[in-house]
Amino acid sequence: MLFRAAVVSLAALALGLSACGKSTDATGAPDASSTPIAKVAAPAGQAWAEKVTVTPEGGYLLGNPAAPIKLVEYGALSCSHCADFSEAAFTKLRDDYIASGRVSYELRLFMLNALDLPAAMLATCGTPESVIPLSEQFWGWQAEMFTNLQTAGDARLQAAGALPPGQRFAAIANLAGMDTFFAERGIAADQGQACLADAAKATALSEATQKASTEKNVTGTPWFFINGSDVGTQTWATLEPMLQNAGAR
Repeated sequence: MLFRAAVVSLAALALGLSACGKSTDATGAPDASSTPIAKVAAPAGQAWAEKVTVTPEGGYLLGNPAAPIKLVEYGALSCSHCADFSEAAFTKLRDDYIASGRVSYELRLFMLNALDLPAAMLATCGTPESVIPLSEQFWGWQAEMFTNLQTAGDARLQAAGALPPGQRFAAIANLAGMDTFFAERGIAADQGQACLADAAKATALSEATQKASTEKNVTGTPWFFINGSDVGTQTWATLEPMLQNAGAR
């Protein structure tokens, strides 16, 4: 099973996570649209930037489910490049693209290492509508997590990773400060502990990552698809022109 090994070392984390990558060539970028795509009005009383749908792949789709331009991100909560993308992109992506009804954004959480499982289990512990906002806030807080882990030390992190699965994720979450972070944002302590002890959920998250790796060749994060075309890891500076070329302009 994926991620049976306990944890990566703090030294490896400090190097930026080997599978958390920088922008790559977009050899799979979709062809440019010759004409802009018209905005799509949301149903009366609704706003596309507030509509969330859980997808069959286990992702969380924000926006118009029938949007003509579909953006999918495989993102890891421990990935520093994902945090950079979130900071640079999310507000503009939501307000200028998702809100127009032309672009939908689907987040599929990807497990790079042993930090990602407890983080993802807590991020998905509440309602579907809370997953993307919690993930975005987590990326903004991520640097504090690494500070907490540095303070805890590698020995304690390794010891937490050696615990049985029913205890391991809660121990890692506690050392990283994840439990407090999510508790301050509506995931009560007992609710969070129950989610962290959910072996079936951990297995589902791991298997989804394995499937993305083997079937879609996702090898780093943040990794993007536009209308099913694999455009690899991108920054907002390189991804936004692709959305515009696809007709979101």
